Amino acid sequence: MNFNKSLKAHRLKANLKQKDIAEQIGISLRGYQQYEQGKYEPDIAKLIKLANLFKISLDELVGRKFP
Repeated sequence: MNFNKSLKAHRLKANLKQKDIAEQIGISLRGYQQYEQGKYEPDIAKLIKLANLFKISLDELVGRKFP
């Protein structure tokens, strides 16, 4: 699974709005929307904030799976 699809899936599972997440990680709504659209990817500090917000590992957030 791509990062942007994983991000959206975790957001929906957590029943959060894009605006809520953007505010919690300190970016604009448009910035967050671009993450979900796959136009941009967050830096490591934002990835950590997102993983903490969803209470998941970075591997899980980015859709990394082991064989």
